[in-house]
Amino acid sequence: MKKNKGLSAILQAVMSHSAMAVKDKYYPRWHLAPITGLLNDPNGFSFDGKYYHLFYQWNPLSCEHRNKCWGHWRSKDLITWQHQPIALMPDEVYDKDGCYSGSAAMNNGKLTLCYTGNIKFSHAGRSAWQCLAVENEQGDFDKLGPVLGLPEGYSGHVRDPKIWQYQNRWYMVLGAQTLDNQGKVLLYTAPDLYQWQLLGELAGSHLGGLGDAGYMWECPDLFELNGAFILLTCPQGIKPEEKDFLNTHSSAYLIGHFDYNTHQFSHGELIELDAGFEFYAPQTTLAADGRRIMFGWMGVPDGEEMYQPTIINGWIHQMTCPRELEIKQGKLYQRPIKELQQLRNKQQHWHGIADNAPEVDDVSVELDIQLSGGLSIYFSDTLELIIEKNQAILKRRSFKNAQWHSRYWQYPVTQLQILCDSSSVEIFFNNGIGVMSSRFFASEKQQIKFSGKDKITLTYWRLNDALVK
Repeated sequence: MKKNKGLSAILQAVMSHSAMAVKDKYYPRWHLAPITGLLNDPNGFSFDGKYYHLFYQWNPLSCEHRNKCWGHWRSKDLITWQHQPIALMPDEVYDKDGCYSGSAAMNNGKLTLCYTGNIKFSHAGRSAWQCLAVENEQGDFDKLGPVLGLPEGYSGHVRDPKIWQYQNRWYMVLGAQTLDNQGKVLLYTAPDLYQWQLLGELAGSHLGGLGDAGYMWECPDLFELNGAFILLTCPQGIKPEEKDFLNTHSSAYLIGHFDYNTHQFSHGELIELDAGFEFYAPQTTLAADGRRIMFGWMGVPDGEEMYQPTIINGWIHQMTCPRELEIKQGKLYQRPIKELQQLRNKQQHWHGIADNAPEVDDVSVELDIQLSGGLSIYFSDTLELIIEKNQAILKRRSFKNAQWHSRYWQYPVTQLQILCDSSSVEIFFNNGIGVMSSRFFASEKQQIKFSGKDKITLTYWRLNDALVK
């Protein structure tokens, strides 16, 4: 995509299609979404001391996985966001087939992006460079070019660098695939952002006590949290279990200990990060007050995404809400950030038998439910949450053929926090120890209904719109 020609085409696409997108009944009221085209992975989520920055994979020209640019929002409060100029376009020989995912960090007082430049060959196959770009005084980003090529012994599927600084050294985790199709996360270090040295394989298939764990580990993110280390990753090729890892591709995490001296990461089992129908490519940053905040893409590659009805209006996908991560008693918890409470309006409270609960007739609402027995919640005619004795089941009609599919969270449920938007639901179990994120597209008016013979305590708020300027 040549820069001048690409900018002209993007401007035309935005002028032609953005009005259709924002008027779509499925367009979110308070989640982040593209004004046109396709959005996927959150990129470069960072805080520069004044603003939070959230970049994102964006094809402004169509709803296909092509022409990947980096779109850019920024915010002072994680609620109200501002559109910024396109940060990266695939206009150089080293990124001509896409500016793929990556991260951002402050370096010498300037916001610096580290991303994968993707190259596809006409005779099949691909290669990749890890590249840098730095913010200039105008708020645009100047590309500095590649700083790391393909490591020996790995395929062209090496991507998604996450960089951070520790004790005056830089570190990078990088998703990779070996030549015999084993997914790995590589660990690098550098005195600056240019001279990277491979320290070895941090985690992956047949490492750290894991067996066969997929053919490619995408979107790694390693960080310390409450005295432990978390590695987020997206292991492609995980064999589905009866009730776990049921999506085409899943997001997962490892909890353990990382030693900066030996560069070894000891960890436990691979755990699914979100058990819903749509969640992928999470990325985190530290908030101004030290909280670890995460965004995810509310989508899944290679699934039923291209059957979503928003495509007719020229847009597809959205982000999750921002979530705070914590570790309690060795378990990872995710909760909506406290700032989202600013959107609450018109609190209502009810207690009684679930069958008698009032219907909630709104497209944008937050619910808090205390329960001690069974419960069913119907989200219009396309999505149902069933709480049984020792599990939760989320059922949804297929986008492709309207058949019912199910996802599971296999523990007793005593509390639910549910955030709904125009075409999405995020369900947090027991104060965030489990989560299910899903899109749904009601054929008629969106309503939430309750069913069950046990008592529940229901508190709910209508949510105001969040601004994107």
